[in-house]
Amino acid sequence: MVRPETDQPLVSVHDLMPETLRPILEILAQLRRHGHGPVSILVVPGCDWSQDQIATLRSLQQDGYSFAGHGWHHRVARLGGLGHWLHSRLISRQVAEHLALAEDEIARLIERCFAWFGDQGLQAPDLYVPPAWAMGGIPRTRLATLPFRYYETLSGIYDARRDRFRHLALLGYEADTGARALSLRLSNAVNRGIARWRSPRLAIHPQDLGLRLAGDLVRDLRRYGASGAHAAQAELASPQR
Repeated sequence: MVRPETDQPLVSVHDLMPETLRPILEILAQLRRHGHGPVSILVVPGCDWSQDQIATLRSLQQDGYSFAGHGWHHRVARLGGLGHWLHSRLISRQVAEHLALAEDEIARLIERCFAWFGDQGLQAPDLYVPPAWAMGGIPRTRLATLPFRYYETLSGIYDARRDRFRHLALLGYEADTGARALSLRLSNAVNRGIARWRSPRLAIHPQDLGLRLAGDLVRDLRRYGASGAHAAQAELASPQR
Protein backbone atom coordinates (compact mmCIF):
# COMPACT_ATOMS: atom_id res chain seq x y z
CA MET A 1 0.00 0.00 0.00
CA VAL A 2 1.12 3.61 0.22
CA ARG A 3 4.84 4.03 0.73
CA PRO A 4 5.44 7.61 1.85
CA GLU A 5 9.06 7.27 0.75
CA THR A 6 8.17 7.21 -2.95
CA ASP A 7 8.91 10.32 -5.02
CA GLN A 8 6.46 9.30 -7.76
CA PRO A 9 3.03 10.94 -8.21
CA LEU A 10 0.19 9.10 -6.51
CA VAL A 11 -3.08 8.95 -8.46
CA SER A 12 -6.27 8.05 -6.58
CA VAL A 13 -9.92 7.81 -7.59
CA HIS A 14 -12.29 8.69 -4.76
CA ASP A 15 -15.73 7.78 -3.46
CA LEU A 16 -16.38 4.37 -5.00
CA MET A 17 -19.96 3.53 -4.01
CA PRO A 18 -22.73 1.63 -5.83
CA GLU A 19 -24.08 4.88 -7.30
CA THR A 20 -20.64 6.02 -8.51
CA LEU A 21 -19.44 2.67 -9.87
CA ARG A 22 -20.33 3.42 -13.50
CA PRO A 23 -18.64 6.87 -13.74
CA ILE A 24 -15.59 5.56 -11.89
CA LEU A 25 -15.24 2.65 -14.31
CA GLU A 26 -15.36 5.22 -17.11
CA ILE A 27 -12.62 7.25 -15.40
CA LEU A 28 -10.45 4.15 -15.04
CA ALA A 29 -10.93 3.39 -18.73
CA GLN A 30 -9.86 6.93 -19.66
CA LEU A 31 -6.82 6.67 -17.41
CA ARG A 32 -5.83 3.44 -19.14
CA ARG A 33 -6.27 5.05 -22.56
CA HIS A 34 -3.89 7.80 -21.45
CA GLY A 35 -1.32 5.22 -20.36
CA HIS A 36 -1.97 5.25 -16.61
CA GLY A 37 -1.86 1.80 -15.10
CA PRO A 38 -3.89 0.59 -12.09
CA VAL A 39 -4.39 3.38 -9.55
CA SER A 40 -5.70 3.51 -5.99
CA ILE A 41 -9.48 3.51 -5.51
CA LEU A 42 -11.12 4.79 -2.31
CA VAL A 43 -14.03 2.51 -1.39
CA VAL A 44 -16.97 3.48 0.86
CA PRO A 45 -18.10 0.22 2.52
CA GLY A 46 -21.33 1.16 4.32
CA CYS A 47 -23.54 1.24 1.22
CA ASP A 48 -26.08 -1.11 -0.30
CA TRP A 49 -23.64 -3.16 -2.35
CA SER A 50 -25.06 -5.90 -4.58
CA GLN A 51 -23.29 -9.18 -5.16
CA ASP A 52 -22.63 -8.21 -8.79
CA GLN A 53 -21.00 -4.97 -7.63
CA ILE A 54 -18.85 -6.82 -5.10
CA ALA A 55 -17.80 -9.14 -7.92
CA THR A 56 -16.74 -6.05 -9.89
CA LEU A 57 -14.60 -4.93 -6.93
CA ARG A 58 -12.93 -8.35 -6.81
CA SER A 59 -12.25 -8.08 -10.54
CA LEU A 60 -10.66 -4.65 -10.08
CA GLN A 61 -8.32 -6.02 -7.43
CA GLN A 62 -7.42 -8.93 -9.69
CA ASP A 63 -6.58 -6.41 -12.41
CA GLY A 64 -4.06 -4.72 -10.09
CA TYR A 65 -6.06 -1.84 -8.63
CA SER A 66 -5.36 -1.18 -4.96
CA PHE A 67 -8.15 -0.16 -2.60
CA ALA A 68 -8.24 2.19 0.35
CA GLY A 69 -10.85 2.38 3.08
CA HIS A 70 -12.82 5.62 2.89
CA GLY A 71 -15.04 6.11 5.91
CA TRP A 72 -18.28 4.15 6.26
CA HIS A 73 -21.28 6.10 4.89
CA HIS A 74 -19.38 9.11 3.45
CA ARG A 75 -22.05 11.41 4.87
CA VAL A 76 -23.09 12.78 8.24
CA ALA A 77 -26.48 12.81 9.94
CA ARG A 78 -25.50 15.73 12.17
CA LEU A 79 -22.73 18.31 12.45
CA GLY A 80 -20.34 18.01 15.38
CA GLY A 81 -20.16 21.65 16.45
CA LEU A 82 -19.07 25.00 15.06
CA GLY A 83 -15.77 23.73 13.67
CA HIS A 84 -17.53 20.96 11.78
CA TRP A 85 -20.13 23.44 10.49
CA LEU A 86 -17.40 25.73 9.15
CA HIS A 87 -15.56 22.76 7.63
CA SER A 88 -18.76 21.61 5.92
CA ARG A 89 -19.44 25.08 4.52
CA LEU A 90 -15.92 25.73 3.26
CA ILE A 91 -14.59 22.29 2.35
CA SER A 92 -16.49 19.09 2.99
CA ARG A 93 -20.21 19.81 2.80
CA GLN A 94 -21.89 16.80 4.44
CA VAL A 95 -19.26 14.06 3.97
CA ALA A 96 -16.70 14.54 6.79
CA GLU A 97 -18.23 11.91 9.06
CA HIS A 98 -15.23 11.74 11.43
CA LEU A 99 -15.88 15.31 12.56
CA ALA A 100 -19.22 14.30 14.07
CA LEU A 101 -17.67 11.47 16.14
CA ALA A 102 -15.71 11.07 19.38
CA GLU A 103 -12.38 9.24 19.45
CA ASP A 104 -13.79 5.81 20.31
CA GLU A 105 -16.47 6.16 17.62
CA ILE A 106 -13.84 7.03 15.01
CA ALA A 107 -11.77 4.01 16.04
CA ARG A 108 -14.79 1.71 15.72
CA LEU A 109 -15.64 3.14 12.31
CA ILE A 110 -12.07 2.51 11.08
CA GLU A 111 -12.09 -1.05 12.42
CA ARG A 112 -15.47 -1.72 10.83
CA CYS A 113 -14.24 -0.32 7.51
CA PHE A 114 -11.17 -2.58 7.54
CA ALA A 115 -13.17 -5.71 8.43
CA TRP A 116 -15.67 -5.14 5.61
CA PHE A 117 -13.12 -5.89 2.90
CA GLY A 118 -12.30 -9.33 4.29
CA ASP A 119 -15.99 -10.03 4.84
CA GLN A 120 -16.55 -9.47 1.10
CA GLY A 121 -13.68 -11.71 0.04
CA LEU A 122 -11.50 -8.73 -0.87
CA GLN A 123 -7.89 -8.12 0.04
CA ALA A 124 -7.88 -5.72 2.99
CA PRO A 125 -6.08 -2.47 2.16
CA ASP A 126 -3.23 -0.86 4.08
CA LEU A 127 -4.43 2.70 3.45
CA TYR A 128 -7.29 4.56 5.13
CA VAL A 129 -8.45 7.97 3.89
CA PRO A 130 -11.12 9.69 6.00
CA PRO A 131 -13.85 11.43 3.99
CA ALA A 132 -12.73 14.96 3.07
CA TRP A 133 -9.32 13.96 4.49
CA ALA A 134 -10.66 15.00 7.93
CA MET A 135 -9.35 12.58 10.57
CA GLY A 136 -11.11 14.31 13.45
CA GLY A 137 -10.39 13.91 17.15
CA ILE A 138 -8.27 10.78 17.20
CA PRO A 139 -4.55 10.97 18.07
CA ARG A 140 -1.82 9.24 16.10
CA THR A 141 -1.06 7.02 19.09
CA ARG A 142 -4.57 5.56 18.75
CA LEU A 143 -4.17 5.09 15.00
CA ALA A 144 -1.16 2.86 15.72
CA THR A 145 -3.51 0.39 17.45
CA LEU A 146 -5.88 0.15 14.46
CA PRO A 147 -5.61 -2.27 11.52
CA PHE A 148 -4.64 0.08 8.69
CA ARG A 149 -0.98 0.98 8.37
CA TYR A 150 -1.24 4.27 6.44
CA TYR A 151 -3.56 7.24 7.03
CA GLU A 152 -3.92 10.05 4.50
CA THR A 153 -4.97 13.61 5.34
CA LEU A 154 -4.89 16.90 3.44
CA SER A 155 -1.24 17.49 4.29
CA GLY A 156 0.20 14.05 3.63
CA ILE A 157 0.43 10.40 4.67
CA TYR A 158 1.12 8.97 8.12
CA ASP A 159 2.80 5.59 8.54
CA ALA A 160 1.42 4.36 11.88
CA ARG A 161 3.83 1.44 12.06
CA ARG A 162 6.90 3.65 11.81
CA ASP A 163 5.32 6.71 13.47
CA ARG A 164 6.40 8.71 10.45
CA PHE A 165 4.58 11.44 8.53
CA ARG A 166 5.41 12.61 5.05
CA HIS A 167 4.07 15.90 3.73
CA LEU A 168 2.82 15.62 0.15
CA ALA A 169 1.24 18.18 -2.15
CA LEU A 170 -2.39 17.52 -3.08
CA LEU A 171 -4.13 18.42 -6.33
CA GLY A 172 -7.93 18.27 -6.50
CA TYR A 173 -10.52 18.96 -9.21
CA GLU A 174 -14.00 18.60 -7.64
CA ALA A 175 -15.18 22.06 -8.76
CA ASP A 176 -18.94 22.11 -9.26
CA THR A 177 -19.29 25.85 -8.55
CA GLY A 178 -17.36 28.93 -9.59
CA ALA A 179 -16.20 29.56 -6.04
CA ARG A 180 -14.89 26.02 -5.63
CA ALA A 181 -13.16 26.24 -9.00
CA LEU A 182 -11.38 29.44 -7.98
CA SER A 183 -10.38 28.01 -4.60
CA LEU A 184 -9.04 24.79 -6.12
CA ARG A 185 -7.16 26.63 -8.87
CA LEU A 186 -5.36 28.71 -6.24
CA SER A 187 -4.64 25.69 -4.04
CA ASN A 188 -3.47 23.60 -6.99
CA ALA A 189 -1.15 26.37 -8.18
CA VAL A 190 0.54 26.44 -4.77
CA ASN A 191 0.80 22.66 -4.68
CA ARG A 192 2.22 22.43 -8.20
CA GLY A 193 4.96 24.73 -6.95
CA ILE A 194 5.64 22.38 -4.06
CA ALA A 195 5.60 19.47 -6.52
CA ARG A 196 8.74 20.83 -8.16
CA TRP A 197 10.59 19.28 -5.23
CA ARG A 198 8.21 16.51 -4.20
CA SER A 199 5.74 14.74 -6.46
CA PRO A 200 2.08 15.33 -5.69
CA ARG A 201 -1.07 13.33 -5.07
CA LEU A 202 -3.71 13.66 -7.78
CA ALA A 203 -7.19 13.09 -6.30
CA ILE A 204 -9.92 12.38 -8.85
CA HIS A 205 -13.62 12.35 -7.91
CA PRO A 206 -16.38 10.59 -9.86
CA GLN A 207 -17.70 13.64 -11.76
CA ASP A 208 -14.43 15.53 -12.22
CA LEU A 209 -14.08 14.92 -15.95
CA GLY A 210 -17.39 16.75 -16.44
CA LEU A 211 -16.73 19.64 -14.06
CA ARG A 212 -15.01 23.02 -14.36
CA LEU A 213 -11.44 21.79 -13.84
CA ALA A 214 -11.59 18.84 -16.23
CA GLY A 215 -8.99 20.48 -18.47
CA ASP A 216 -6.68 21.07 -15.52
CA LEU A 217 -7.02 17.43 -14.55
CA VAL A 218 -6.10 16.17 -18.02
CA ARG A 219 -3.12 18.52 -18.18
CA ASP A 220 -1.88 17.38 -14.76
CA LEU A 221 -2.17 13.73 -15.74
CA ARG A 222 0.07 14.51 -18.70
CA ARG A 223 2.37 16.79 -16.70
CA TYR A 224 3.20 14.25 -14.01
CA GLY A 225 3.55 11.33 -16.33
CA ALA A 226 1.86 7.99 -16.76
CA SER A 227 5.01 5.98 -16.13
CA GLY A 228 5.63 7.70 -12.82
CA ALA A 229 2.07 7.22 -11.67
CA HIS A 230 2.13 3.56 -12.67
CA ALA A 231 5.35 2.97 -10.75
CA ALA A 232 3.90 4.62 -7.69
CA GLN A 233 0.75 2.51 -7.82
CA ALA A 234 2.82 -0.65 -8.18
CA GLU A 235 4.40 0.29 -4.88
CA LEU A 236 0.97 0.93 -3.40
CA ALA A 237 -0.10 -2.60 -4.22
CA SER A 238 3.01 -4.15 -2.62
CA PRO A 239 2.98 -3.32 1.10
CA GLN A 240 6.24 -3.43 3.01
CA ARG A 241 5.77 -5.80 5.94
